[in-house]
Amino acid sequence: MSDTLADKNQVDSSKRTWLVTTGLAGAVGGASVAVPFISTFQPSEKAKAAGAAVEVDISAMKSGEKVTVEWRGKPVWIIKRTPEQLASLKKTESQLADPKSERKPSELTPEYARNEGRSIKPEILVAVGICSHLGCSPSDKFQMGAQPSLPDDWQGGFLCPCHGSTFDMAGRVFKNKPAPDNLEVPPHMYLSDTKLLIGEDKKA
Repeated sequence: MSDTLADKNQVDSSKRTWLVTTGLAGAVGGASVAVPFISTFQPSEKAKAAGAAVEVDISAMKSGEKVTVEWRGKPVWIIKRTPEQLASLKKTESQLADPKSERKPSELTPEYARNEGRSIKPEILVAVGICSHLGCSPSDKFQMGAQPSLPDDWQGGFLCPCHGSTFDMAGRVFKNKPAPDNLEVPPHMYLSDTKLLIGEDKKA
């Protein structure tokens, strides 16, 4: 009887050890996956306070690059568009659901961004990277041309992998897609030619 009990305890002990090891491996794996996502957010100390504006230095950004920062718990994209990407905005206009950002303008697009590029400076797009359908985060699809899940005449933009909504390089949603609205343009302003403030627009 005692031998059976000892064997059972040994099995239980081995099982516990395996479960703990598996759990730790899962935790380590989860951490390694999360790190790249978290490291893309670069909020200032000021932004740690709830709702505080976030100051971003864009002096090192090159044409075609994208930076992601966190504001109010949301990913905010800052994209320095290339001349080709800017030129693509005219080509997509007839295919868009709301090309002039007239839907919910006070909620989604500040007055100073109700233009073709949805921006203060033509080359710099500032947009919240959350799809207006179910809150997923769209993927970058900046390359032009035919690609999986995209039309043959794709001009560059964003694809929401959840339900296939597509947005152009100004964050404007294409017609007949699940997403009802364009990507949100958050309040923002330039403190200088190379510094942006996300979350305030008193001087914009």
